[in-house]
Amino acid sequence: MNTEELLDYDDLGDALREGRALRPARGYRFLLAQGDLNFQSRLVSDPVPLGRQLLEAAALDPRDGYSLVAILPSGDFEDVRLNEPFDLRERGAERFIAFQTDRDFKLTLNDDELRWGKPVISGTILYGLAKPDDGEGVFLEVPGGEDRLVEHGELIDLTQPGIERFITARLTFEIIVNSRPRTVNARMVTFEQIVQLAFPGQHEPNVVFSMTYRHAASTPHAGELGAGGTVNVKKKGTVFNVTRTVQS
Repeated sequence: MNTEELLDYDDLGDALREGRALRPARGYRFLLAQGDLNFQSRLVSDPVPLGRQLLEAAALDPRDGYSLVAILPSGDFEDVRLNEPFDLRERGAERFIAFQTDRDFKLTLNDDELRWGKPVISGTILYGLAKPDDGEGVFLEVPGGEDRLVEHGELIDLTQPGIERFITARLTFEIIVNSRPRTVNARMVTFEQIVQLAFPGQHEPNVVFSMTYRHAASTPHAGELGAGGTVNVKKKGTVFNVTRTVQS
């Protein structure tokens, strides 16, 4: 591809979602936030920029004491050294956060007080610190409300007033099966599991089940589920309808 055929820019997020390599372009678009989760689109001309070039793309002066982290697809943080190259083609990172602070942020995890050197923390890191047992999740305590399940890939802002408190607890998901409330202990449910909730016990070989669902957490949020299939349910409110047919 010659210079005239270069794209104006390629987007790191698009490349990640489409599972492809970055295309030759005059610029590469990424997301950068300054000390919070307010990500803005930025452009850099080199697919292997120095860390300081990523800052400069956001009109930030590296001499002002900034540190920079990349948020990997796993939710882990990777420190980006300002004077070393960071290969956008290999890391799979779309989002970056620049910090200008030496403050520690307090949080509690199962009543143990922790100090974190960045104003945001990822669900992946919280799960790594908490090491919940099978069937457990990490929850953010909500005073006066329902504790919120923390997802592995999400980012949580620690700059809000007060101390964020996290706990590990048993996972429970409230679903509706054939108009009856049921509880399951995992986000992912199987076709066979829902059949047993609808029609418990053994079934003759000539009995066939069909199933529809709606208000699911996974995409698509509604549809049909077949034998061997799975779907991710919401914390509360995913609905299943199961029909039993006896074939002659």
